[in-house]
Amino acid sequence: MKNLIKINDSFFVAGHNGMVGSAIVRCLFKKGYCDPQKGGELFTIERKNLDLSNFDKVLSWFKKHRPNVVILAAAKVGGIVSNEKYPFNYLSENLRIQQNVIESAWITGTKRLLFLGSSCIYPKNSTQPIREEDLLSNSLEKTNEAYAIAKISGIKLCEALRKQHKFDAISVMPTNLYGPGDNYHSTESHVFASFLRRFIDAKRLNKKNVTCWGSGNPFREFLHVDDLASACLFLLENWDPNNFDAPRKLNGDKLSFLNVGTGKDISIKSLAELIAKHCNFHGQINWDQSKPDGTMRKRLDISRIQSLGWHPSIELSEGTKIMVNEINIELDKQNFKSKNLKNFFL
Repeated sequence: MKNLIKINDSFFVAGHNGMVGSAIVRCLFKKGYCDPQKGGELFTIERKNLDLSNFDKVLSWFKKHRPNVVILAAAKVGGIVSNEKYPFNYLSENLRIQQNVIESAWITGTKRLLFLGSSCIYPKNSTQPIREEDLLSNSLEKTNEAYAIAKISGIKLCEALRKQHKFDAISVMPTNLYGPGDNYHSTESHVFASFLRRFIDAKRLNKKNVTCWGSGNPFREFLHVDDLASACLFLLENWDPNNFDAPRKLNGDKLSFLNVGTGKDISIKSLAELIAKHCNFHGQINWDQSKPDGTMRKRLDISRIQSLGWHPSIELSEGTKIMVNEINIELDKQNFKSKNLKNFFL
């Protein structure tokens, strides 16, 4: 299979400090990319130095640096309550970031671009497992509708540039993620990080009860962020949607985005119990059913990316164990005291 990117390409990872972006940077270095001795280069930039929501500044940066490959992992993300409370923020900020980076990459001659979407783009009541062609087939889950619409717009922008201007933009739709660099904010984190924080906190502070949001009944699929990073690089190297043997929709149409996940899901209640077990928490788990559940089930069909040769490698139980151990080791290094826990998770 022909490698569609080169070892001496220059890469721009937008959002390199985030969970996904930092995992992609690690993966690039691991595979030998971005090595100046091989002619490669990695461009990253801090938010304080470049506002991705400002088109003129973004275009100016692209004209100066002209990266060969762009990976758009920058986004405003948050948990279910935050999404429901601040829909304008999630819609507006993400639309602007996507438009500015993708359009600037096209204008300045980037040869490949990968856009990170989200599995929340799919309708609330999609048939399980969810295929790529289910996009726009029904209504979205209301609690994260604004974020989903922004991500759908990013996918469609990439598709439109590919169709009209032959711009080589591809997109991936990852399932729920966890791993190093996650956001542990008390109200704006996703479910996995939220549970890690609650159960590590409970174990270290000898709490007898932990309260989790919702009913615990929905099912979710969880992918380690390092597996997502490996999938992104694999697709950049190997997937050309125009190839005759590239994955297609059931009706034979070309696909410009692919699902990335594990193909397995778990109930939120079982996830809480799994994390509690690895944290050695043996107290009571309570469920606050005044908080929303969101979509009841969301498992991705990953047969298309598997047909290209990529498969996930990190099982959920093993990934959970690794995360709990890493956080506890770091807390111990910091001579953990109860007052330090809140600051550690900021």
